[in-house]
Amino acid sequence: LTDGADLPYPPQTADLHFEAELVVALGGGGACIDPADAPGLIWGYAAGNDFTRRDMQAAAKKAGRPWDLAKGFDLSAACGLLHPAAKTGALNSGRIALTVDGAVRQESDLSRMIWPVADVIAHLSRSVRLEAGDLIFTGTPAGVGAVSRGQEVAVEIAGLTPLVTRVV
Repeated sequence: LTDGADLPYPPQTADLHFEAELVVALGGGGACIDPADAPGLIWGYAAGNDFTRRDMQAAAKKAGRPWDLAKGFDLSAACGLLHPAAKTGALNSGRIALTVDGAVRQESDLSRMIWPVADVIAHLSRSVRLEAGDLIFTGTPAGVGAVSRGQEVAVEIAGLTPLVTRVV
């Protein structure tokens, strides 16, 4: 799902949640990447929204089952315009915010991420081989919440083009 596109409210949920995230686009890859080498693999950045069927996730967790379908459904990973890191520089700090119909629902700074981007890349590369072109959603600030049909959700990250999605 790209900027300005509509997100059809997904099936099998009555509790769709938004999650503003910094998206990292890789220009290189590998396996078992050292955190010190990870920044050199970053091609660019985008604003993202990792939509989640929260009720489905909670039921799967309670039953001790995988909850991948709560995160992976048609158009679930909205991604804005990619900006080359050569132009933005490393995005280690700066405002990240999400609004629903103009009201701020999430707001923080990238410097407050639990895991630095380099650590996220290194950790993932220990489980799966990363390749150029991979997009990594890096985590969300506090304040995730429900979104309904007819609402407009915007993710803003300092230095990047905002991502706007309408839930229909």
